[in-house]
Amino acid sequence: MNVYAAIALAALLADFAVARVADALNLHALGSELPPELGRVYDDGRLQRVRAYVRDRTRFGTVEATVDLLMLLVFWLAGGFGALDAATRALGRGPIATGVAFVGALAVGRAVVGLPFRWWSTFRIEARHGFNQTTPAVFWGDIGKGAMLAAVLGAPLLAAVLWLFTAAGERAWLWCWLVTACWTLALEFVAPTWIMPLFNRFAPLPAGALRDAILGYARAVDFPLEGVFVMDGSRRSTKANALFTGFGRHKRIALFDTLIDALDPGEVVAVVAHEVGHYKRRHVLAGTILAIVHAGVLFFLLSLVLPQRALYDAFFVAHPSVHVGLVLFTFLLAPVELVLSVGLHAWSRRNERQADAFAVATVGGGARLASALERLAADTLGNPTPHPLYVALHYTHPPLRERLQALTPSA
Repeated sequence: MNVYAAIALAALLADFAVARVADALNLHALGSELPPELGRVYDDGRLQRVRAYVRDRTRFGTVEATVDLLMLLVFWLAGGFGALDAATRALGRGPIATGVAFVGALAVGRAVVGLPFRWWSTFRIEARHGFNQTTPAVFWGDIGKGAMLAAVLGAPLLAAVLWLFTAAGERAWLWCWLVTACWTLALEFVAPTWIMPLFNRFAPLPAGALRDAILGYARAVDFPLEGVFVMDGSRRSTKANALFTGFGRHKRIALFDTLIDALDPGEVVAVVAHEVGHYKRRHVLAGTILAIVHAGVLFFLLSLVLPQRALYDAFFVAHPSVHVGLVLFTFLLAPVELVLSVGLHAWSRRNERQADAFAVATVGGGARLASALERLAADTLGNPTPHPLYVALHYTHPPLRERLQALTPSA
């Protein structure tokens, strides 16, 4: 076993082990005493439902991760990467088409392996706990549309990256970075108009008190809107959410129909104020910049790894190539990405606190947002006592108790 094989194997096992330790600690924390301030959110019956849901999701996640790891190790040690590379080369379609076929075959294989888990998650676990609204037609439609988008949007980007690393010499990583950055920015603009409507319907919010309240709030904080729309989130789940679509002068608010059903108008406006806070504090822009910088660092590191013959030997691949190196490089990144994700999640939680503070300052206090968060946490069976390690690894939002303490400090 050479050094690259050792690093990749250690990274996979360490990533799996850390996640399982966090799961175990989180399950143990389920038995913690409920904080007094959350007593109004979780009665005994709901608390038992929360614990059952968290246990089910955690056990399911463990099974899925274990199967995924075992199948990857079997594929690796049986020479699967080398065999697949040889098979795609035998098509005789040239390096770019061969690379796209290689990566596409791996993506399709991974998707097929994950399908039973996705089905079980949707039609067993989510349904068992009262959340699932997805029909089989919607389920398979989402899979088909996702595959179509991967082919239409992802394949050309992959082909460009493969061609640049083949033809652009030592500065190929810079050109790949530039192309990927442009692709990312373009996707940000086209997604609300062309992509999101493939999966959900967006209808204008009917005239009335709620629409007037939202538009009035937007004017008060100088947040220009093209419109307020209702998204049919109930097609898939009873869980509620809100989001923004569009850029520049064409910003739109999209409210899940489930959110409108769950909250009163004042609470909906408070949720909208939180989302406006992300825009006003430039969190979306900062996130896009971070993603672009991250891509640049990865392309630079990839350029250093691609010529290393030992990397290909570690995975039993006879012929070094850009497409194989691109895939194998991802296995070396696991520990780096784990550390980065912890930092990014902490940054995201900070952003959520800032957005909460903006809402408090612009709607006249935190009571409305607090009551909205309480209702949503109760309805979605949010864990009231997550373990700190689990929060660090997985939470992009602060736990409910922390948010309520900041919103209503005197409560």
